[in-house]
Amino acid sequence: MNGNSERSNAYGPGVESYTTRDRQWRITTRKAPILKADPIEEFNNKLGIPVPEMIFGDNFVQIEHPSSGFALNYNAFDALDKVSKTSDGMLQVAYSKEWQRDRQHHHEGIKEVVKPFDWSYSTDFCGSTQTPPNTQWEPTTNEATPIRTDLLSRPDPIQFYDDVVLYEDELADNGIAMLSCKIRVMSERLLLLCRFFLRLDGVIVRVRDTRVYIELATKQVIRQYTAKEEAYDTVHSRLRSQRENVAEALRDANRISPLLRTVEEKMEVFRIP
Repeated sequence: MNGNSERSNAYGPGVESYTTRDRQWRITTRKAPILKADPIEEFNNKLGIPVPEMIFGDNFVQIEHPSSGFALNYNAFDALDKVSKTSDGMLQVAYSKEWQRDRQHHHEGIKEVVKPFDWSYSTDFCGSTQTPPNTQWEPTTNEATPIRTDLLSRPDPIQFYDDVVLYEDELADNGIAMLSCKIRVMSERLLLLCRFFLRLDGVIVRVRDTRVYIELATKQVIRQYTAKEEAYDTVHSRLRSQRENVAEALRDANRISPLLRTVEEKMEVFRIP
């Protein structure tokens, strides 16, 4: 193994970490149980919105370049803080009222009527960055700084892998909203995928992907954000025309994503000094 994989108690139980052989990069993940009542109440108060049914508030995925001070972190709180907290981002369907009743019943700490916000928990969170002084992300294109899918598809041994769920909600039994992160590290490169997946039955299907690609020998971090969505009925019809098991496919973002329209895409690069 071209690096060091270890368990660490620095962030509490459930932590795994991997440091590359040259000590230039450190990857850390944490998987912990669903938050209990008191931490949930604290999240509610800080965010100003009720949290999802299953909130893994202690989970995270972090990529660090310790010598420069660069770090990129994916966690539930920062992701939920990007959820729209006004009626502008709210899906105006009958399910929203059902959702509000459900939340008021299950969260006794919410004393007032749930204020309008995007109750689908859709987020465009791309990661929280700690950067060295006088540095920032720069816009780029796949032509200028490509994610090398040809290299990623090679059968190189995986030095480190983890799959971390940050939050999940069944939207009052009308679908699913889930944010998760997967990371795999090979000896020469790594790829992180942070995916928000929303299926609101009868309304919409949405996939928002953030990919982070690093050639470990370089000091260049490429981040690509792609947002896709389509009407639920359109996706359902396309799955039927492909003779798919529709119920099964609608639970699989990998199978659904190619059927959706791209509504936003951006790419940026961070060059570590």
